[in-house]
Amino acid sequence: MVSTDRLLAFAAMSFLLIVVPGPSVLFVIGRALAQGRRAALATVAGNTLGAYVLVVAVALGVGAVVERSVLVFTALKLVGAAYLVYLGVKAVRQRGSLHAEFTGDRPTQGNLRTFWEGFTVGVANPKTIVFFAAVLPQFVDRGQGHVMLQMLLLGLVFNVIAVACDSVWGLVAATARGWFAASPRRLAMVGGAGGLTMIGLGVTVAATGRKD
Repeated sequence: MVSTDRLLAFAAMSFLLIVVPGPSVLFVIGRALAQGRRAALATVAGNTLGAYVLVVAVALGVGAVVERSVLVFTALKLVGAAYLVYLGVKAVRQRGSLHAEFTGDRPTQGNLRTFWEGFTVGVANPKTIVFFAAVLPQFVDRGQGHVMLQMLLLGLVFNVIAVACDSVWGLVAATARGWFAASPRRLAMVGGAGGLTMIGLGVTVAATGRKD
């Protein structure tokens, strides 16, 4: 299986990638500010599952196809970007109704729906796709055999770190949400800013190119 040295090196590289806010982290923060702690954690869970689907895809050889095919990579990237823009526009349009979620006048979005939105963002994250397709295989010791199991183990390490880091981001953002809840105007500003952030994030993801 994977040696301790390789495992620690991969964990260190994963941490450096995860700790820098990317599409998944920004999406978690946006959900935390707009809907609170439970929504943030549901988003983290969805992101994590989406990321691990990418790990499984790489282990099965699909990652190599995505990395080598500009068409497949671009299609996946644009789908994720379009979904982010859609969620951003929706958040901006509904920014005035956020206060109703605090007063109980309007039902909040279900955690399951939030989970699947997080999953979509996680599985279409260009940064993660490139990392798993190009970096993860380099830490596999093919001489030890069980290549697929090694990749799945390394992917699990990545996701454990991601859950810890993303949860911290989400909980901190959810704590700050209480201050915004004191004023409908502040909440509307948060909803609008969060929506614009997601739109900008979607545009950024769409503009993200490949190094080749």
